[in-house]
Amino acid sequence: MEKKEIIERISKLRTRANLSARALSLNIGMNKSYINRMETKQDFLPSMEAFLEIIESCGSTPAEFFYYDINQYSKDKEIIELLAKASDEKKTAIISLLKN
Repeated sequence: MEKKEIIERISKLRTRANLSARALSLNIGMNKSYINRMETKQDFLPSMEAFLEIIESCGSTPAEFFYYDINQYSKDKEIIELLAKASDEKKTAIISLLKN
């Protein structure tokens, strides 16, 4: 994942969590302009510690952040959880349905 895409995803999560750049910066214990500078100048990435705090403050997880299609993560996760509980017969039927 490129630096630009990481920053764009952070911005997307922040917006989805209804947090201003300033509020998120303060939530993670950084200078009030930290997130704004990262999003506008795109001249740095957060440290791993700051990154994890950003994700948590936005109500997300690393798995969701790095999922290939962040917009589909919740639905795909729900499907996987339901499939894990399904019988072998149901799984076979679902595979057959999806292939057709």
